[in-house]
Amino acid sequence: MMDVAPLSAPTLEAASRALWLATLSLMTAFLQTQAPAHRYLLARRIARNFETLRAQECFTADCRRRFGKLEARWHQQAERLREGEPVRSPWQQVLRRLLGS
Repeated sequence: MMDVAPLSAPTLEAASRALWLATLSLMTAFLQTQAPAHRYLLARRIARNFETLRAQECFTADCRRRFGKLEARWHQQAERLREGEPVRSPWQQVLRRLLGS
């Protein structure tokens, strides 16, 4: 008798793609959250998700390389938040320069 998973069983590829979508949702939540402690926790989770995604062979090598870059960027973001440094989006930085504040 063959050991075959039922067709409705989720595959690793489907689970990885679901994790990618969940990570996008976490990134949206990060942008909408103002509390530094919550932003720190979200940034750590996002970095860990990118670490997991980077290891999944169902994505192309180029995609995994990009996940690796995003992982590093989110780890840096989490470190800045942990140290209490204010984190500003690129748009906030441009506005600060334009307004001179």
